[in-house]
Amino acid sequence: MRKYILLLSFLLFCTTSFAQQKQICVTVDDLPTVAYGENNELEITKKLIQHFNKYEIPTVGFVNEGQLFYNNKLVPRKLNLLKHWVENGYELGNHTYSHLDYNNSSVEKFTKEVTKGAILTKPLSKEFNLPWRYFRHPFLHVGQTEAKADSLSEFLRNADYTEAPVTIDNTDYLFAKAYSNANKANDEVLKQRIGGEYVDYMEAKILYFEKLTDNLFGRQIPQIFFTHANLINADYYDDLAEMFIKNGYEFITLETALKDPAYQTKITAFGSYGISWLDRWALSKEGFDRSILREDIPTPEFITEAAK
Repeated sequence: MRKYILLLSFLLFCTTSFAQQKQICVTVDDLPTVAYGENNELEITKKLIQHFNKYEIPTVGFVNEGQLFYNNKLVPRKLNLLKHWVENGYELGNHTYSHLDYNNSSVEKFTKEVTKGAILTKPLSKEFNLPWRYFRHPFLHVGQTEAKADSLSEFLRNADYTEAPVTIDNTDYLFAKAYSNANKANDEVLKQRIGGEYVDYMEAKILYFEKLTDNLFGRQIPQIFFTHANLINADYYDDLAEMFIKNGYEFITLETALKDPAYQTKITAFGSYGISWLDRWALSKEGFDRSILREDIPTPEFITEAAK
């Protein structure tokens, strides 16, 4: 009898541990790269892919096709950067042609940018037998009003796009600019300081959004994390991956994350902000105690200064 009790206890422990497994989808914006004028685009691309291969992270990379051109002429080496992604099995998505801000654009002009943003990357994806299905809003701007947001959503549905939300928002672009400035100055000590602060900041962000998730849904949902294709992520994604693992996360696809019913939660609060979908749901939920939003993690002041 004792061995059966021990077996039952073991199975219960395994079931409970599995139920508590947290999940995260990693996405990367502004492909092929955000290089801040440095000649390191191939380095950034190869390093990011090495990290994702190492940890088996099923990343989706969102492309601004306008980056592939100079003076309206295609730059082959830029297109080759995207080929590194698809050759390694990583799915690409549409991030508009030129990262146009929907808040400052008409629906007609913006939807033309979406269409223009798929001219090369859609056939490239098909060439490597990868799906072409996701759209990511530049600046996370979905529309200042419900009518404008609905107009874009309707266009995207009719064009067979699935909108790719973000639940773990962050200011990685400020860390990236500060890191690039330090790299240009050959200041390795400052680079290490910025990199260490970056990982700590991201961990604090994750813990904050976990708390917000619990308050909203009474459980953890699959999170969708986004960063950009820049040097700090190329140098520190191993550290980020280890941090996720330490905090109990497994890496999942965007398709898997979006199957969670939480992503069908209706948004009723609109404005000019570019924020996490968790923030949007919090602002939309009647009677929700929004004081938790004041606990969001600020960007360290020295990073803001170093990014100038």
